[in-house]
Amino acid sequence: MALHEQSLPYVRAISPYQPGKPMTQLAREMGIAVEQIVKLASNENPLGMSPKARAAAEQAMATLARYPDDFVLKQALAERTGIGIERMVLGNGSNDVLDLIARVFLAPGRSAIFAQYAFAVYPLATLSTGAEAIAVAASDYGHHLAAMRAAIRPDTRLIWIANPNNPTGTFVPYPDLRDFLASVPPEVVVVLDEAYNEYLSPSERVDTTDWLADLPNLVITRTFSKIYGLAGLRVGYALTSAELADLMNRVRQPFNCNNIALAAAAAALDDDEFVARSYALNRTGMEQIVGGLKRLGCRRLPSHGNFVTFRVADAALVNQRLLKQGVIVRPLAAYAMPEWLRVTIGTEGENARFLAALAGSL
Repeated sequence: MALHEQSLPYVRAISPYQPGKPMTQLAREMGIAVEQIVKLASNENPLGMSPKARAAAEQAMATLARYPDDFVLKQALAERTGIGIERMVLGNGSNDVLDLIARVFLAPGRSAIFAQYAFAVYPLATLSTGAEAIAVAASDYGHHLAAMRAAIRPDTRLIWIANPNNPTGTFVPYPDLRDFLASVPPEVVVVLDEAYNEYLSPSERVDTTDWLADLPNLVITRTFSKIYGLAGLRVGYALTSAELADLMNRVRQPFNCNNIALAAAAAALDDDEFVARSYALNRTGMEQIVGGLKRLGCRRLPSHGNFVTFRVADAALVNQRLLKQGVIVRPLAAYAMPEWLRVTIGTEGENARFLAALAGSL
């Protein structure tokens, strides 16, 4: 019997996660200089990392002979969120935290629920444990909470919710989400993925950490990869009850966040000016992209993140034409949205370059 056939069958059945095309790969494929490429595929911060984070990362170089100490970042998060360090879990990006949650609560004979068109890591994390992944039909490309509640079975142990959602940008109003959480059986854990939380307008935003006191089955996950600009350093975290945090930390790899990442994240958390500048750039860039898509006659989904998902007649062809012009966006065929593309909000110049390239590709 072949060696691969000795592996777990549910692992063999998984389709690997497909990241956005790297700029260096496109440069090799198309013979385009890297500096001439505009990457708007992975929802990264076009401003890069904050000056405070960069300085802290450079300082941390002197500590690399020592194993990491995560106390400083945990203490900074505790001061910012009001959540004790015994109730938080750090991860090598928030994807790592999502995987920890799945490993604690899922196994063959159990199930997890997520929305159609939700983040691809939810089914991946679920299937990697041998559990059944239940995709609930979306409502206007967003979470259909009533249908998700009706989908709960006796073997359901986990529900995944992204708010705002990636890749569609949809948003569940907080009153509706709070009512849903209250209706979920207490033995079912709900993961509230808030990777794009900082891009919400102040009028929309609610501090969901206040809900943790009444909802011991709630796990809130956040990341430093988006508005904080630390995607390459991979830092994320979960906030939950002390009981659930303890369970997650039992399966967490020791030192899963490195010294540079920890130092940069703690400094980034303190750089309010950079976050405000990133938020403002995203708002003006969103207007620029949405206006351009409207002029080109492209349907788009209203977005509450730092990206816009839009529809074209032949997304695969349009994507190839964009790539030949050195513009990288994200095709969504893997999300069963073959006619849709997702574009990250960039700088004013990057947005203009994308819109011009798109106009010549339709």
